[in-house]
Amino acid sequence: MTSHLSRADLSVAAPIVEFAEAALAESGRDIDEFWAGASAIIHDLGPRNAELLAKRDELQQKIDDFHRANPGVPEKGAYRALLTDIGYLVPEPENVTVTTENVDPEIATMAGPQLVVPLLNARFAINAANARWGSLYDALYGTDAIDQTGDLAPGAEFNFTRAAAVVERGRELLDQIAPLTEGSHRDATGYAVDADGLIVRTADGDRRMADPAGFVGYTGEADAPTAVLLVHHGLHAEIVIDRAGRIGSTDAAGVQDVVLESAITTILDLEDSVAAVDGEDKALGYRNWRAFMDGSISESVTKNGRTFTRVPNADRTYTTADGGEITLPGRAVLFIRNVGHLMRTPAVLDRDGEEVFEGILDAIMTSLGSLPELEGENRGTNSRTGSMYVVKPKMHGPEEVAFAAELFGRAEQLLGLPARTMKIGIMDEERRTSANLKAAIAAASDRVAFINTGFLDRTGDEIHTSLHAGPFLPKALIKQQPFMKAYEDRNVSIGLECGLGGHAQIGKGMWAEPDLMHDMLEKKIAHPQSGASTAWVPSPTAGTLHALHYHQVDPIAVRATLTPTGDDALDGLLVPPLAGEGDLTPEVVAQEIDNNVQSILGYVVRWIDQGIGVSKVPDIHDVGLMEDRATLRISSQLLANWLTHDVITEEQIDDSLRRLAVVVDEQNAGDPNYEKLAFAEGEQPGIAYTAARRLIVEGAAQPSGYTEPLLHGLRREKKAEQAPA
Repeated sequence: MTSHLSRADLSVAAPIVEFAEAALAESGRDIDEFWAGASAIIHDLGPRNAELLAKRDELQQKIDDFHRANPGVPEKGAYRALLTDIGYLVPEPENVTVTTENVDPEIATMAGPQLVVPLLNARFAINAANARWGSLYDALYGTDAIDQTGDLAPGAEFNFTRAAAVVERGRELLDQIAPLTEGSHRDATGYAVDADGLIVRTADGDRRMADPAGFVGYTGEADAPTAVLLVHHGLHAEIVIDRAGRIGSTDAAGVQDVVLESAITTILDLEDSVAAVDGEDKALGYRNWRAFMDGSISESVTKNGRTFTRVPNADRTYTTADGGEITLPGRAVLFIRNVGHLMRTPAVLDRDGEEVFEGILDAIMTSLGSLPELEGENRGTNSRTGSMYVVKPKMHGPEEVAFAAELFGRAEQLLGLPARTMKIGIMDEERRTSANLKAAIAAASDRVAFINTGFLDRTGDEIHTSLHAGPFLPKALIKQQPFMKAYEDRNVSIGLECGLGGHAQIGKGMWAEPDLMHDMLEKKIAHPQSGASTAWVPSPTAGTLHALHYHQVDPIAVRATLTPTGDDALDGLLVPPLAGEGDLTPEVVAQEIDNNVQSILGYVVRWIDQGIGVSKVPDIHDVGLMEDRATLRISSQLLANWLTHDVITEEQIDDSLRRLAVVVDEQNAGDPNYEKLAFAEGEQPGIAYTAARRLIVEGAAQPSGYTEPLLHGLRREKKAEQAPA
């Protein structure tokens, strides 16, 4: 068990003390003053945090009572009257105008993909930061974005037929983003630069770009560049030229690759994608964040028998047509996602020996970790405008947003940072926030730099909020119901009405199937088409492919064509997606139990036993799905809802758990660190199996349907079991 040390009137886990005091010493701040100030924040704001959570419970109880008395889809007028009377719906403010200042262009004015990555895994985090630039050729060749059958199958050896299909797609993109006055980039035999810009040499003579402004710069010699930089819809693309390369040697113009500016922002996550349950885990996250901010982050990687050190990419410098220079960032602009308001942490105990709220600790420690980038020698390497970007998840309504803004202000005062250095990203993922989004934005109008829909947590919260209204539809059908479209449309509409354009991102949710890139290319274009300036992707490769959508569609231009949503959209938002007569046949129910039980077991066994907070979990059909606590929340809440309404029984759950444990064990047979879930008659189940069962059968009693209270306690129990005697 992690030892604690006395600091001011706090008891602080030794790894947290070590992190904090090293950061304070380097920044020249007084250690005793810091701990006294941290204690003041904890004791001033902790009771307020508890009051906000108590209000959640109070509102939920009144909603539960209403649904028990009025089962089924509620009558619109009566339901809105209830929500207004109890204070769940607040009056909508007029003329909300976002005034956030000093926001980097990647967030304020540019549009492009966004990655979310667990901060506790330094290698993943560095890869995500470096995903600002990605090889289009690699992304196309290595995924099903291009057909993988017949002559196009990748195979054990390099497939030049497949490579030719990749090159063709690359030329299609170049013709789209940098069309020529005549002809095509397919005709190119070489590239050169003169004072007037880019020259595309062809057998029929030299060609120019239809829009010369699309040429930005080059590397190498003007008459034989090694790279040509273009810009389209605010995103850059680099034509890599290497006539000695495997592809370039076969290409008439020597084009070896097309590299796209891809994930222009990345969220380093301390929340749903990590398993951080104690001071040791939290300190690892804080250290990794600080290492990004001071430039020391690195990770040793062994690949194909070769070991090397991975570090964040350097910036990229090009020569302009007039002989000047232009430098572009080599890394994504980094957000950090703190935890929400719910959980307490044993990492720090207050003067009464009580665990402090984890979200308060995160605000203090992550802002402390940002100091090297905000004011030290590494200043400006992440934010060139002197800002720190914090995503704040799982907030319920404007009061909780206002509380987060106040907390950030206190952290700034503690460290002597300029007011409003800490920008806030509002995750619009709980229904009370969705229904009061304009008021929530108003509560942080001088700090907000991001709003983002999260349909996964939004679905989990929908189920729990309306748990007693009746049985819900199967999980896959819920997303297709009208409330979800109302939610997604209102988010963009309200964001634009409040003036987020030019100040903040408007984002959309995750593509959760990292192996299905063909499907992603077909479907995820809907996100820029909605006017959203960013959307989440599960990998750097997916980020490069999703960048294609922002060249096809300029979401900033789309915004001028959108019609504001009206009050009827709020009514649509509040309709729970309940099952109708005949929807829940025995066959549908049996399949849905197994689908959800399998995903719960597959995710939880890694979370509890190995501390892996996000992973690609094979579903019941062996399709890999990105699972984190948000997907776990949906699966467990749906089954809890069905248990509540006697659609299923605990016996059915137990039968499915026993059968699917064997399947999950088989799916993980290649993992040397894996501990089996299945157990024989007469044996006691392991902690991970117990966690999966409790998440379902106790799901209705969990606060807002969250999984953290059960997971954190059981993970700590597992860590104690694994600790050396």
